[in-house]
Amino acid sequence: MDFRQDLIKALVQASKLKKEEVEILLSVPPNPQMGDYAFPCFTLGKNAKEAAEKLKKKVNLPKSIAKSVVTGPYLNFYLDTKAVAESTLTQIKKEKKKYGTSSKGKGKTVVIDYSAPNIAKPFGIGHLRSTVIGNALYNVHKTLGYKVVGVNHLGDWGTQFGKLIVAYKKWGKEAELKKDPIKYLLKLYVKFHKEAETKESLIDEGREAFSKLEQGDKELLKLWERFRKLSLEEFERIYSVLNVTFDSYNGEAFYLSMLDKTITDLEAKMSTKMSDGALIVDLEKYKMPPVLLRKTNGATTYHTRDLAAVQYRLKKYKPHKILYVVGSEQNLHFKQLFKVLELSGEDKEKFQHVNFGLFRFPEGKMSTRKGKVIFLDEVLDKSINLALDTIKEKNPKLKNKKEVAKQVGVGAIIFGDLSNDRNRDVNFDWKRILSFEGETAPYVQYTHARSCSILRKAKEHKMSVTTKIPFDLLNLSEEQNLIKLLLAYPKIIEEVERTEKPHHLAQHLVKIAQSFNEFYHKCPVISEDARQMKARILLVDSSRQVIENGLGLLGIQAPEEM
Repeated sequence: MDFRQDLIKALVQASKLKKEEVEILLSVPPNPQMGDYAFPCFTLGKNAKEAAEKLKKKVNLPKSIAKSVVTGPYLNFYLDTKAVAESTLTQIKKEKKKYGTSSKGKGKTVVIDYSAPNIAKPFGIGHLRSTVIGNALYNVHKTLGYKVVGVNHLGDWGTQFGKLIVAYKKWGKEAELKKDPIKYLLKLYVKFHKEAETKESLIDEGREAFSKLEQGDKELLKLWERFRKLSLEEFERIYSVLNVTFDSYNGEAFYLSMLDKTITDLEAKMSTKMSDGALIVDLEKYKMPPVLLRKTNGATTYHTRDLAAVQYRLKKYKPHKILYVVGSEQNLHFKQLFKVLELSGEDKEKFQHVNFGLFRFPEGKMSTRKGKVIFLDEVLDKSINLALDTIKEKNPKLKNKKEVAKQVGVGAIIFGDLSNDRNRDVNFDWKRILSFEGETAPYVQYTHARSCSILRKAKEHKMSVTTKIPFDLLNLSEEQNLIKLLLAYPKIIEEVERTEKPHHLAQHLVKIAQSFNEFYHKCPVISEDARQMKARILLVDSSRQVIENGLGLLGIQAPEEM
């Protein structure tokens, strides 16, 4: 039942305002004691308090609203506790894992471009944000009925591969490469740049090697393909730990054969020009640097490859929208890209840069060239081991300790990212990101495990929630606060999709966990009162289900014991 929409209809009839106006004005008071909804009456007369009094008399309250109270210039509404409990908990019980799903996106396709690490380079902590934000948005869009295509646009082409090939041919050792491919390739890449500081000709050698690679040199292509295969194997290992999947691994190299046609198509649709021997799209009048389509030496650029990717995706997937989950440092790149697409006749609303802040480190900015990289697998291993130590200390008899530690440790890292507004930079703090207290995944997971424990005890009492539930008994503030957070869950998922910000869901799950624990401490579930027990067991099970559903959308597992 959509209580808010029922109230909006009643207010539209009584106030004679348009539905759109009422929807904007109707809000949730900051203090729950002031009611569930508040309607400001400033637009209904010179004296807002008098207007609120008049509206109170006129409005025909829906059955779901227990009462209305004038509070200064506002008319506040209180939901009927039994109606809220019955509607919400019955729906969750019926829909289970499907609670929160909808058909909002039915018939529409969304392409999400996320993760996109560079091959032959380590999967560093810097890649975490794009990966987990993109994965959460993938899950959220899917649960709202969209057909979703997750694309890992691998950085598998560019001058860095010329440098790496030169480094490997000069100093590479087969045995070292087999032992630890990615870390060894990083070592060679760092050595190349260190040597290039005193021997500038190395840079020219790197450019020449990449030029040969572009021209199809068989020996160099064989090396490039090997580096790519080794990288993908390493990436897949990390993605499996994070429980992240993709529908396509088409990286930059995939679009090489399409570049000439891409440029020809653009030239037919819009104005391009030659500038110092290079082919560009002049964006000066939009206060942006030009987009380079083809360099003086005939080589293409990131923009050319991105434009080819767009043409391919539009043709293959016919998407409603394409999301690029890429860091804020690429803001200008995407502004230029979207402007070129708009000038070529594409609908600019179809493309969105879902940008995010950087991880900040106490030791300064990361640099692959200098070898300053925090490896993501090391972060995950450290978190899992910390979780295992905590479990051994607090619950030594727990079965499947290692599996639960993995779920908790990985969850802590993912949630540590997703609980932040993506637009903000995140200070990478080991203590905070691996904390098992406060607003963290382990706290939410533990709440889920606690609810499972209560349900196991209820089974021992042979208590089930299949028979008639006395919803009127769920009237205490702790019970009602929790129920209303469960009721809000589907709207929170839609808010994530509207803003492309998963932190709304992460923070809502923390609120549910906090509210559940307040309820647990003040409202005994297992008791002599069979009717009360039956109602509260249903509330516990509903809370468990919503936490499990929400964590799943964030890419986090919900252990039944911790």
